[in-house]
Amino acid sequence: MGFSNTIQQLSVFLENREGRLDEVLKVLAKNDVNIVALSLADTSDYGMLRMIVSEPEKGKAALKEEGIISMLTDVVALRVPHAAGSLSKAMHQIVEGKVNVEYMYAFANGSDAAAVLKSDDPEKVVEILKGSGFDVYSADEAYRANQ
Repeated sequence: MGFSNTIQQLSVFLENREGRLDEVLKVLAKNDVNIVALSLADTSDYGMLRMIVSEPEKGKAALKEEGIISMLTDVVALRVPHAAGSLSKAMHQIVEGKVNVEYMYAFANGSDAAAVLKSDDPEKVVEILKGSGFDVYSADEAYRANQ
């Protein structure tokens, strides 16, 4: 893995039925793909499982082998200090830069936290954040968070 300012998120569209999430998690576990962070949003019919995993390409291939469709998406993992207002300040910079954030979720990472952001222009988000004094996790850091 090389250095990158964006990371890859593994996403799976799930039918909202008993055991479906378990199937996905078992496949990843069987293939030694560690889940660093996840978000699950659902409706009565389906769910969208979004994950930061240790090896996104390996995870996608393992799921495909089991007939589970997944996709990789470029996202940004903002490094957020554990201080009141940190996320607000970063988001304000993104708004000022006129970039839309489609969704976001977070995970703790030692002394910092990470806010995973999906936008229509991830490279611009990185540029805005770094230009405003914020930092983002590299792929290598994010895929091994808390290890």
